[in-house]
Amino acid sequence: MILRSDSNKSFGKMHFGNAVLGDKRRTDRLVHCADELCRHPGGTMPDKLNAPADLKAFYRLCDCPDVTHQAVLAPHRARTMQTIEQLRRPILILHDATELDYTKHFSLAGDLGQIGNGKHRGYICQNSLAVDPKTREVIGLTSQILHHRVRAPKKETAAQRRDRKTRESRLWLQGTKELPSRRQLVDICDQGADTFEFLQHEYNSGRRFVIRSAYSRGIFIGHNASKGRSSYIRTYAKRLPSLGERTVNVTSKMITKSPKKTGKKKILRRKARAATVRISAAPIQVKPPSGVKTGDYEQVPVTVWVIRVWEVNPPRGQERLEWFLLTNEPIESFEDACRVVEWYECRWIIEEYHKAMKTGCGIENPQFTTEARLQPAIALISVVALTLLSLRDASRRPDAKKRRATDLFSIDYIEVLSLWRHKTVKSHWTIHDFFYALARLGGHQNRKHDKQPGWLVLWRGWNKLQFMLDGARAAKLLNKCG
Repeated sequence: MILRSDSNKSFGKMHFGNAVLGDKRRTDRLVHCADELCRHPGGTMPDKLNAPADLKAFYRLCDCPDVTHQAVLAPHRARTMQTIEQLRRPILILHDATELDYTKHFSLAGDLGQIGNGKHRGYICQNSLAVDPKTREVIGLTSQILHHRVRAPKKETAAQRRDRKTRESRLWLQGTKELPSRRQLVDICDQGADTFEFLQHEYNSGRRFVIRSAYSRGIFIGHNASKGRSSYIRTYAKRLPSLGERTVNVTSKMITKSPKKTGKKKILRRKARAATVRISAAPIQVKPPSGVKTGDYEQVPVTVWVIRVWEVNPPRGQERLEWFLLTNEPIESFEDACRVVEWYECRWIIEEYHKAMKTGCGIENPQFTTEARLQPAIALISVVALTLLSLRDASRRPDAKKRRATDLFSIDYIEVLSLWRHKTVKSHWTIHDFFYALARLGGHQNRKHDKQPGWLVLWRGWNKLQFMLDGARAAKLLNKCG
């Protein structure tokens, strides 16, 4: 969505200009397609590339054997890692998976894996997203894996399952495979990553990590194994004294509660709120699971800190917030614990990203007949989806009220939007002025008590602005034709 940069390069040039696709003309075509998708991110591929020549050229591009999912993603990933190195401060790598549903692509029915309840077909898309915790701005993808879920063989033994390459628990390890061993990077994972295999992998990775515990595993209390008493994560953490209170922002969410044995699933609606929570922390050692090994790990405890975050007085009708976080970041004070909790709070950004992929960019809409053609399109749209979050990030930067809007956008965007908003051209607009007018176009009321506009409202405004700009350009052509 950001059409210009400090170097005056377009979005496509910045993220795909170094793509190695076997022919420079293919790279140029990829750059052009990326810029067009930024202008029209929503809808189907004909909506995004409404010029027949552009649409046909994009289809031909995806049909080239050299244009693969990883080849398209590689230059963006390289740019992301370069940006991380330049920042020289802690950077969060948010890991999570989402399902991409292509059930209606009947020509791919025999190629794609099971998703949902098993009746749908598509990919388990494992994303790793770099985020600056200081500004909460999205930097880019460090990894994306398109996984085929397969049916487990009948009568599969524990050893066979452990060795199976398609085991889904391996995705967490694969998503971190290309990351350097630097403490600058902090891996942030939700409960799905709580396997002892991944926990031990992260402990040995050279990076910092925060993993939300899903199971009350056996532990030794303290970091001295020879003197530590045994307990369980949740049993022990609930006995710890509070270090202090703070406020955490809870996002709205639909939560499905499955019964342990029998009965119907229960759907809970969590409302967005600022929750007052208490925090406690202590050093522990997580014991390896007893019994049959379910992953590749050594039978040695993992030294971590456990942090418990719990809401004392939740609103009526709302489930109490409670997190058990495992981290290798030393916790010596309440401030140390708060820093780790703030890191974990950023995890919701990757959920926003998945929504941007699906709702904002319609990543499940392309109608390709082979995986080889579909996968490069997924890579391209996944990077374009980042621009929807960049809209929100740019509008909230500390310098937004001082920096000129022309630093990010072409003057014709500013002219058209200011004419709509104020009936006169405001070429001197700041970034703040531009984004709040864009939000107003998207339905935001700009009242003092309203929250800052999110990416969805800005995306709606951007779509309308693009149509207005297309109309303005058509009017200019009509005037020239006389």
